[in-house]
Amino acid sequence: MSGHFLENTLVYLGAAVLCVPVAKKLGLGSVLGYLLAGMIIGPYAFGFIGEEGDDILHIAEFGVVIMLFLIGLELEPKAFWRMRKQVLGLGGWQLAVTTLLFWPLAVLVLNLHWTAALALSLALGMSSTALVLQNMKEQGRMNTEAGKSAFAVLLFQDIAVIPMLALLPLLASNPAVAAGSESGLLAGLNAWGQAALVLASIVGVVLVGRLVVGKVLQWVAATRIRELFVATALLLVVGVAVLMQAVGLSAALGAFLAGVVLANSEYRHELESDLDPFKGLLLGLFFMAVGASINFDLLQKSWLQVLLLVLGVMVIKGLVLGSIGRFYRFGTDQNLVFSFGLMQVGEFAFVLLAFIGQLGLLGDQSLQLFTAVTALTMTLTPLFGLFNERILLPRLGTPEAVAEPDVPEEQNEVIIAGFGHYGSTVGRLLRANGVQATILDYDADQVELLRKMGFKVYYGDVTRPDLLELAGAEKAKILISAIPHLETNVLLAEQIHKHFPHLRFYARSRNRFDAYELMELGVQHLYRETLDTSVRMGVEVLQALGHRAHSAYRSGQDFLRYDQAAMSQLALKKRDMKAYISSVRAAIAWQEEMLLADKEHNLSAHDHSWDSDAIRRNVLGEAPTS
Repeated sequence: MSGHFLENTLVYLGAAVLCVPVAKKLGLGSVLGYLLAGMIIGPYAFGFIGEEGDDILHIAEFGVVIMLFLIGLELEPKAFWRMRKQVLGLGGWQLAVTTLLFWPLAVLVLNLHWTAALALSLALGMSSTALVLQNMKEQGRMNTEAGKSAFAVLLFQDIAVIPMLALLPLLASNPAVAAGSESGLLAGLNAWGQAALVLASIVGVVLVGRLVVGKVLQWVAATRIRELFVATALLLVVGVAVLMQAVGLSAALGAFLAGVVLANSEYRHELESDLDPFKGLLLGLFFMAVGASINFDLLQKSWLQVLLLVLGVMVIKGLVLGSIGRFYRFGTDQNLVFSFGLMQVGEFAFVLLAFIGQLGLLGDQSLQLFTAVTALTMTLTPLFGLFNERILLPRLGTPEAVAEPDVPEEQNEVIIAGFGHYGSTVGRLLRANGVQATILDYDADQVELLRKMGFKVYYGDVTRPDLLELAGAEKAKILISAIPHLETNVLLAEQIHKHFPHLRFYARSRNRFDAYELMELGVQHLYRETLDTSVRMGVEVLQALGHRAHSAYRSGQDFLRYDQAAMSQLALKKRDMKAYISSVRAAIAWQEEMLLADKEHNLSAHDHSWDSDAIRRNVLGEAPTS
């Protein structure tokens, strides 16, 4: 091991130990501490690290690779599928609108060719996964609306880098340059061959991960040598990263894919616990590398241009994010946290800018300029976040993002989670009948308003087992979730099953597909938002048309019973859309036939003795069990 490497290691660790505690003490966060440490030791400041910067670049790249592996490891395919609307909606709109705004500005203001402007706009549209997630976790915001939405946007961006890397060579003005940028397995292949090889590599990684990796991990785990288990995981990460580089994709994306493959493994939690001690250090080294990469000579010569670019990029991204948050009806505090958190340019911009330089789309001076802009936006993000937390949020009266959970002072037989229009209706009905409930809500604005209206409501995240325990879940009989978000209800159902199995869980669902997801988790008491009101409307329309009130009411109740009876069978077909549609048509026909027969014979659903065999036979078209 060379003395040069040991000296650099000593410098990195010493700077981190000195700067990070000071930054934390000042309330700036560890991320800004690492960035400042990198600036101080970098080649453009005090020069403790040489100007060649090779070690810095390697450390930065390895930090991103490990970070994305751990992110992928935490991303279960089922969880991704549940939040697909957030990922595609929030993430798609953010990247599309930001790119479309930056593109003409880059042409008009920077006088770039449209291809170079588009490539640059795609890079500037990215936000920092490492920075945002680190900040959100340190501040305990990952389970807030802002945290979940930010994760959805970042996940979309991480995935979007794959088509971006495929698109950039098509924008190169010189085909020879684009072709020359290819190396390894892609060299000499035409566009279709390159696409086929890339797709085959990704499919191969997924198949090997599903069929081979689990058995290998089981074999290694049997040795009971923890270091060997960690080494095997790193071997997988590095192997996939090398393969992705060989086919022209990013090593970081390969690591992310490796993590996703391992997310289904039964060894996932062991891998997380083994690698967790390295995670903070590696991310810290990455942020130090970002700080050290800032070219202060360039900043001194073009400080006004750099300042305008940095502020312009951050303001535009912040306004786009704020507009999207308003469209999705975020609370003011959550929208501010969401917007300020993602307004920087992210680490993937370094990867994209380097590739853009290889393709000849931007010159060296422009690349240095936007590398500095990217690093400075990441450096300023914690400061903007501090401004939001200390100045904006208190003055806007929205303490949700920083408020501490309340400690409930009462314990009742019923706990209600979420006290908006839906939950308050349930709670008022219970209270009118002498049933007191402990009410929890995670919207600080709503909590404050309800307290002014005379309700005793406690602030806190209901998915936290410790808060549920303080709310009396050990002694309570029923927990009512009036929360509309499927992801929260799924997590709540899992926590109840794990920590409070005696609790009967009554859950609100937006539609039948959300209900199907909860039914898979064993939730029996499900209430779709619009079902009862739409049936009540139908009943009143029947009365208006001359039907007897009693008959119309009974028909509505029978409709509900038949619909609920068919739900459990239709849930079995929800993943096969063709079979599901066929079963829905059969269920509708069966329901209408039953309701008509009831009317003709003056019967109700209570008078029928149909069982699960009869439902399967009529709804799913299956033969009865013997």
